[in-house]
Amino acid sequence: MWLQTLRLTAAAPRYWFLPGGFVAVHTTSYRNGDRWRWSIGGRQKWSMLTIGAGFSTALGLGLYVYKLRHPPPQTASTGADKAEAKDGGAVKGNSHCKDLPSFTCKEIAQHCTFEQRIWVTYKGCVYDITDFVDLHPGGDKILMAAGGPLEPFWEMYAVHSNPEVLCILKKYHIGYLDVDEAAMSSGVSSDPYACDPPRHPVLIVNSSKPFNAETPAEILTASYFTPNAFFYKRNHLPVPDIDPEAYRLEVRGEGIPTPVFLSLEELKKKFPKQEVVATLQCAGNRRKEMTHVRPVKGLNWNIGALGNARWGGVWLRDVLLYAGFQEDDTQVKHVQFEGRDQDVTGSAYGSSIPLHKAVAEKNDVLLAYEMNGDELPRDHGFPIRVVVPGVVGARSVKWLHRIVLSREESRSHWQRNDYKGFSPSVDWTNVDFSKAPAIQELPVQSAITEPAEGAQVLADDGDLVVRGYAWSGGGREVVRVDVSLDGGCTWNVAQLEPPYVSEDDRNAQQTEEGRAWAWKLWTLQAPLPAEGGKLEIVCKAVDSSYNVQPESFEPIWNLRGVLSNAWHHVHITVLPPERTPHQPRYSRRVRGRSTENISQDIDTETSCAIDCISVLVRPLCGHERRCTCGSVIVSSCCSNQVFRCSNLCPQNTK
Repeated sequence: MWLQTLRLTAAAPRYWFLPGGFVAVHTTSYRNGDRWRWSIGGRQKWSMLTIGAGFSTALGLGLYVYKLRHPPPQTASTGADKAEAKDGGAVKGNSHCKDLPSFTCKEIAQHCTFEQRIWVTYKGCVYDITDFVDLHPGGDKILMAAGGPLEPFWEMYAVHSNPEVLCILKKYHIGYLDVDEAAMSSGVSSDPYACDPPRHPVLIVNSSKPFNAETPAEILTASYFTPNAFFYKRNHLPVPDIDPEAYRLEVRGEGIPTPVFLSLEELKKKFPKQEVVATLQCAGNRRKEMTHVRPVKGLNWNIGALGNARWGGVWLRDVLLYAGFQEDDTQVKHVQFEGRDQDVTGSAYGSSIPLHKAVAEKNDVLLAYEMNGDELPRDHGFPIRVVVPGVVGARSVKWLHRIVLSREESRSHWQRNDYKGFSPSVDWTNVDFSKAPAIQELPVQSAITEPAEGAQVLADDGDLVVRGYAWSGGGREVVRVDVSLDGGCTWNVAQLEPPYVSEDDRNAQQTEEGRAWAWKLWTLQAPLPAEGGKLEIVCKAVDSSYNVQPESFEPIWNLRGVLSNAWHHVHITVLPPERTPHQPRYSRRVRGRSTENISQDIDTETSCAIDCISVLVRPLCGHERRCTCGSVIVSSCCSNQVFRCSNLCPQNTK
């Protein structure tokens, strides 16, 4: 205790009163012969307190003067030490390089070209990434950070924040940011995703920043129209918050005499409202299955990265003609779309479609402001988005800001260096994105949504119901879906639901050949094997051009995992009927139909009437049945009891 008091005293003058009280207490206590008892009252107490206070004050002053005259030695700290302490992980593993030089921001900024080498900083460290640029999966977008910090870009593209990326970055570590400048740049920047809209928790999230999530399979085909809240979300950048009153759509480019600006209200008033029922599908839908062949780059989508909706808005064709475009103009080849979602450099998401796709009346390209009868949600492009039916979802640009008529396709990264298919022989060491066309129309697709992978059903359930979706790009109608229960050895033809036609017949034209923009939901009902066993359910769709899905993913594998449309497989287990030695034997029952061949050893006094048994339910023990009255009929796993009703069944009169 004395040592602690002296340490406090030496630390700062404000602690000098502590030893005074401490000495006084101890001195007084010892004089009374009891270490922990105070002497109450009398001159003795005050005299000892005075002595203790004077002694401790002198001691404190002496120690304080000693510290002033003999300061502790200063330990030199390098930029690496401070950077590592500040980051707690960014330079972990580089402790053997602490003798690397430090650089100022001015010096780093000079290294922004290949001639000068490409330098970047990250959490106090400096990296020379010149040799990595060609290997970067995002192409030359990494050059936007040349000569500066990576943090703003990695906040935008949060996929970089994982140990694998940091491990790659460490290979290019060349030094440290100057200590003083590192301290100035250590402030936490604002989160660009802080204003993203709320999302429904049922969605299966593949990435949170940017937000990408798919619809669970069990609810995907529960409705012909996918509810807005459950519709898959595909974002490349933060969701912009746009004021509809201030919104203006710009239309310009070749063939447009002067740029035209249209407000949301003008779009609604100047042009008649149109509707189109169309399915949108992400290029990476079912990518997860392709990764079983070889790893690919991209979000791990399952079968839920698509949805079907009734879109309301105005025809793109009408807007282009209003802006002055002439259909006989032979110079224009592409219509480019630019969104309002931007990265920290101001680069916006962009894409384009061929001119003939944009202006042909039968192609039904829409500038949508409604989705399923409601205002377009923020996650889906409020206030205006493009809907290009029959084409990959990447071309249906959200938060539409600008339309440009041009002789060339969009120069956006997502048009030129992404969403392209390649041979299985092409990998990231030899890929050349300029050699492949951008994906437009998607191939024929189908998937099973019910039952789920790994499900268990009972043979006594009778018929197995298989459900799913099918769709093909380019307006090609799905004409058949084949379903197999034995891995493709034998096939059954599923029943297709009819296409949607609105009450006022506005969408009747969409049933015409070449305008089948919406998916087909399908159902197959087939008997279950009475003996049980494993089933491998497979589906494949055929469109009106007799395009059919390939059997496996090996021949269509590509490094981005797009165009993933091989046969879809689901494996389930059919559990055979389980009987105890004294359990009555009866034929398989299908939901309320009569039961035959009932043995005579039924204990009618304790068992429920056989006609009361309707649906077989699978509990943990495997021995549970349910009556039509709602009672649970239970058989012990350990005894020879017959199935008994858990309470008095109204159909059992004994």
